[in-house]
Amino acid sequence: MGLKIYDSYRPQKAVNEFVTWAKNLSDTKMKKYFYPNVQKKNLFKDGYIAAKSSHTRGSTMDLTIIFLNNCHGHKYRPLDMGSTFDQFSKLSWPSYQKISPQAQANRLLLRTIMEKYGFAPIKTEW
Repeated sequence: MGLKIYDSYRPQKAVNEFVTWAKNLSDTKMKKYFYPNVQKKNLFKDGYIAAKSSHTRGSTMDLTIIFLNNCHGHKYRPLDMGSTFDQFSKLSWPSYQKISPQAQANRLLLRTIMEKYGFAPIKTEW
């Protein structure tokens, strides 16, 4: 097993583009994947997007646990975490209970590893 980093350093210019996208309520191409149960107009209010991100300091990263190889021949397959990466909904919260027991266990494993090595998890992302 290993860790996969999805998102770490993000320049402020990229954050600004993200903010512009979030304010464009007519652009819903990624709704199904990133925010299926949340209204786009609420992404800021609900705390899923911020105009100032700790990613710009390189002090924040999004990660998951992956299998490096498995018996099915797939390389770098992520463990089931119960939701897609960076999904803006309560489904991504570590405390969310309406996911499979395996996904709950995988989230707990990730949190345990993160805390052991000095990472500080947040309440809105597994």
